[in-house]
Amino acid sequence: MIVPVRCFSCGKVIGDKWEDFNSRVEAGENPAEVLNSLGVTRYCCRRMLLSHVELVDELLKFHEQRESPDLKGGRK
Repeated sequence: MIVPVRCFSCGKVIGDKWEDFNSRVEAGENPAEVLNSLGVTRYCCRRMLLSHVELVDELLKFHEQRESPDLKGGRK
């Protein structure tokens, strides 16, 4: 899903750090070093970014199946 705007535990804003974190980790950088450089020092906030899973693309597949023309008239 969409990365939360704030940490669930402490309320610190972390949503603005997701794009940088994700792109740098995908480029091969160490996640711990990336979080340190972004200023994410609390364990709870680090957890929010490290454990986030992007599910939007997976959910869109189900929406597209539901909207497909073969299923418009009813279920098969």
